[in-house]
Amino acid sequence: MIHKKALFYPAAACMLAILFAANLAYGAVSIPFGEVVGILSGGDTGKTAWQFIVLQSRLPQAITALLAGASLAACGLLLQTLFRNPLAGPSILGISDGASLGVALVMLFFGNSLRLFSADSTGGSLAIIVAAFAGACVILGIIIYFSGKVTNAVMLLIIGIMVGYLASSVISILNYYSSADRVHAYVMWGMGDFSGVSNERLPFFAVCSSAGLFIALLLIKPLNALLLGEMYAANLGIRVKRMRAVILLCTGLLTATATAFCGPVSFIGLAVPHVARLLTGSSNHTVLLPVTMLAGACVALLCNLLTVFPGTDGILPLNAVTPVIGAPVIIYVIVNRKNIQYFN
Repeated sequence: MIHKKALFYPAAACMLAILFAANLAYGAVSIPFGEVVGILSGGDTGKTAWQFIVLQSRLPQAITALLAGASLAACGLLLQTLFRNPLAGPSILGISDGASLGVALVMLFFGNSLRLFSADSTGGSLAIIVAAFAGACVILGIIIYFSGKVTNAVMLLIIGIMVGYLASSVISILNYYSSADRVHAYVMWGMGDFSGVSNERLPFFAVCSSAGLFIALLLIKPLNALLLGEMYAANLGIRVKRMRAVILLCTGLLTATATAFCGPVSFIGLAVPHVARLLTGSSNHTVLLPVTMLAGACVALLCNLLTVFPGTDGILPLNAVTPVIGAPVIIYVIVNRKNIQYFN
């Protein structure tokens, strides 16, 4: 068992490196891997188009997929532990719905004034990111407020679901009164995409995601205590209400960042923690959380590869691919729930 655990992290790192390299080399335009290495090392390949594709499109897209996948997977694990519910995910508290509401307000209500549908929509795309982040933060603030009023985690979960329903209701009203082109643009955003982060925006995205992941790693000991119940954690000296707020703040930061830049990506946050549990056979977050982050990054990179339809220039929507991997995992979890170790 110790030998297997010692080999697991190098194997996971190799898998991550292979998938990352595949994301740089594979796409709608065929570029030899040797040319990709030459471009990344600063060499002059003589083909400006290839340099632009690798450095301005595929590299930031691969980094975005890696960080977003790790972030969403970590969110799913934190929420499943906090609510002791194996079917909890980043969208369960309405944070993703808050981000979607912010984008809906911008795209469906202020679309023309922000030139979202013009040829030059740089300012509009930035407004979408800001609106998504702001909407997620507003919902997060509401949830954190109620976390101090409600002592029962299940009740807080129900409140989060209700807040998400309210946000979805407002989005439905905006869709009903909007024109067809605006609704179409909003639907396309809702399908998810890792290619929306340019090199100029990548540092901000990377800093926010890395900060959230670092905070998540600092929560390993409290998360292990919460596995045995809130009463046990309180007896160990953990301030449960404060820790709940910190966990919500961490998941809110990660979810808001990923959703603002990539859209509401489905299934990764819900399914990947179960994949990590199956790989490790443990509920100890010292092992489980890093493995979940690595698995989330690998799954996101794999999904990004699968969006490129072989032999054509077409790109599939991200949320058309993630259920192909996530749905079978959830079905397996439901059927074999008694054989999987979730909470001590």
